Amino acid sequence: MNAEPVIVTRDGDIATVALNNPKRINALNKPTWERLGAVMRELSADDTLRCVVLRGAGDKAFAAGADIAEFFSERADSRQAKIYGDLIHASMQAVALCKHPTLAMIQGACVGGGLEIAACCDMRICGASSRFGVPINKLGLTMGYGELSGLLALVGRAVALEILLEGRVFDATEALQKRLVNRVVADDQVETEAYAAAARIAAGAPRVARWHKQFIERLTPRADITSAEWDEGFACFDTADYREGVAAFLAKRAPRFDAK
Repeated sequence: MNAEPVIVTRDGDIATVALNNPKRINALNKPTWERLGAVMRELSADDTLRCVVLRGAGDKAFAAGADIAEFFSERADSRQAKIYGDLIHASMQAVALCKHPTLAMIQGACVGGGLEIAACCDMRICGASSRFGVPINKLGLTMGYGELSGLLALVGRAVALEILLEGRVFDATEALQKRLVNRVVADDQVETEAYAAAARIAAGAPRVARWHKQFIERLTPRADITSAEWDEGFACFDTADYREGVAAFLAKRAPRFDAK
């Protein structure tokens, strides 16, 4: 099996970027984030491309969120978490600011960091049995500003808060209602429809597609976040809630958060 955390293939002017950790339902770890950012920057610089499809390896998950097993070694406190969070933000920005149109092909679970990546794509097509959510409240975690921006821009304040406050995992029909995805198709048609959409994109004038992405980005309002506010996004990693949430997850038990 290919051990690369991210696999890139190409068919004509369409590139496919696959998150490659199928034994862990494509859980996202540090090598994956590092390689994803590098790959997307390389593809963005390639003017012979017209569309990039992002997917998970296999058909069980786009990505089922962070690899919790590495948290206590890679994100043990706010200092470590900020370094890791800056890496995540840079990789997500590489997806969001890719010069070429991007399309997330979603099969199975699209949860946590997987949903964050998908939200940074220009389009999302999923299967009827796909599942979505950001259940990090059970881990004592926050989504930092850099991770939250794509989700908020996609679904708006009310839905973003619903997703984060409840921490619920929901189905594809609800994801469509929430505007998380552009369309839902039968599970056995996800790949066919995703690449048909990519082909339609690639058949258009590439400069026009790039200009439209540029214009939409220019018209999208962005909050002016101070450095102190940015750092506060990682304060949760110094809390007892975080330590309890991750310990409970790894022990496969319900977390017991302090009432204070």
